[in-house]
Amino acid sequence: MTRINTNVPSLVAQNRLQRSNQDLQTALTRLSTGLRINSGADDPAGLIASEALRNEITSLGKAISNTRRASQIISTADSALGQVSSLLNDIRGLVVEAANKGALSEDEIGANQLQIDSSLEAINRIAQTTTFQGQKLLDGSLDFISTVGSVDSVRDANIDQANLGATGQIDAEIVINTAATQATLNASASAFSASTAANVTFGNGTQEITLTAATAGADFNDVQVQFVDDATLGNAAPQAAYDATQKIVTLTYNSAATPSTFNDFDAVATALNGLTEFSAAVSTGPGTTVFTEPAAAVTTGKTGGEVLTDTLVFQLNGVSGAETFNFGAGTSSTQVAEALNLVSDSTGISATASSADGLTLTSTAYGSDSLVNIEVISEGSSGDFTANLSGTRNTGSDIVATVNGVEAKGEANTLSINTSSLDLVLTVDDGSSTNFSFSITGGGALFQLGPDVTSNQQARLGLGSVSTGQLGGATGRLYELGSGQSKALTEDITGAAQVIDEVINKVTSLRGRLGAFQATTLESNIVSLNDTRANLMEAETTIRDADFAQESANLTRAQILVQSGTNVLALANQNPQNVLSLLR
Repeated sequence: MTRINTNVPSLVAQNRLQRSNQDLQTALTRLSTGLRINSGADDPAGLIASEALRNEITSLGKAISNTRRASQIISTADSALGQVSSLLNDIRGLVVEAANKGALSEDEIGANQLQIDSSLEAINRIAQTTTFQGQKLLDGSLDFISTVGSVDSVRDANIDQANLGATGQIDAEIVINTAATQATLNASASAFSASTAANVTFGNGTQEITLTAATAGADFNDVQVQFVDDATLGNAAPQAAYDATQKIVTLTYNSAATPSTFNDFDAVATALNGLTEFSAAVSTGPGTTVFTEPAAAVTTGKTGGEVLTDTLVFQLNGVSGAETFNFGAGTSSTQVAEALNLVSDSTGISATASSADGLTLTSTAYGSDSLVNIEVISEGSSGDFTANLSGTRNTGSDIVATVNGVEAKGEANTLSINTSSLDLVLTVDDGSSTNFSFSITGGGALFQLGPDVTSNQQARLGLGSVSTGQLGGATGRLYELGSGQSKALTEDITGAAQVIDEVINKVTSLRGRLGAFQATTLESNIVSLNDTRANLMEAETTIRDADFAQESANLTRAQILVQSGTNVLALANQNPQNVLSLLR
């Protein structure tokens, strides 16, 4: 049917052309922007998902830059600590050199001390000048704030990491289940001859005096009695004195005194009884006779007991080394202990002697690494030492403790724990079993390492001060090595060596901890964040980006449809003109 009022084909062609134009415009927009979704109308659900992904990608990008910045800070601190380590090594060399006092003059030792003072000043300068964008790194401002310093039984504390959470505080409760112990061996009192009161008897055959020690044991073995006939004493009673260092009793009398009551045996015994360390008794005889000096030397000998009954040779091993000892028969337990203690720094073993316990060997160190090992090489047939040893080898034990209910790693008197919320190292007094608690209330360098601002995506690292007043531990502080201080080269060079060794270990441990944090936490975090970011970007681009191949095809299709639609519309608009042919 032919109509002129309504051109339905034209209307259909117009609608189709409009849709083709819309498709063409959509294809052109997507190809020009590279995005499939340019407005919410394109894909509402996809827009929501892609915006959420974009938010995560942005946060991950900042987390990556944060982690890189943290790594730069750690690298700066480590570089400065490397210089501190170099200075500490120089100081240690100067201390060892200065110990050679037999070959160095006082001026040379003084020159070493001046170098040490200069190095200490350099370390303090490094502690104050190591900064990153104005933030000082090694002056203690980034250390944790805690109350551990008020705990009497804690000798040293290092808080490496702590997650203070939303409350900004973490409490640490330390329960010591078993205290650290030393290695120990014992040679009982039976290893030596029986303990008695040392004594000696002297006289002229008619009468005699027995001099007896006030206490039993080897302390009064080999005491000599010397006699001094001094005319200047006049008619006065004899006098007695005891030199405990030289183990000599000196009796001064006047053989020419009158009457004989001033120089008879009773008068001599009275003088000797005036000594607190001894008592004297006169033997029964035919009356009192004038005192005469004995012809032979007078000594208590080994009458006090507590001595080896035969020769003894043994080797003693400790954590510091080994020494071989050779003792003859009659050597007292006290003398054995003194000989062992002379080289205790070389063996790491100290010795004590008593009449009740005999000889006790104890490691100077605590923990499972401490050692007392004795090997008897030879002993005379009459000796009792080997038979009365409690053992030939013994080791100590490490501290057993928990921190907030978590079992800590024990090493000697040091306990440590490393959890997601707390990483610390504590050293308590030797053999301490005292429980204690403290709080960490702030401080530390806080690093944001994740995309979300939550405590489990943050790391708080403690950077303590490396100034000479703070570096140190159980044996002392580094500043004590300076001129005029208690561990200067001319004051206590052994103590200086102990302090510098401890400080070197502490700085080395700090560098190792920072390196581990940088390598394992920061670098692995960057890798993980980059992987996550790449995956999220892939997901986001899948949702939002345009497929150029498809959109190019859509563009071609739309262009063809627009062109054909335009031609069709032109034809449709010509149809009403056909009516004119009917009217001719």
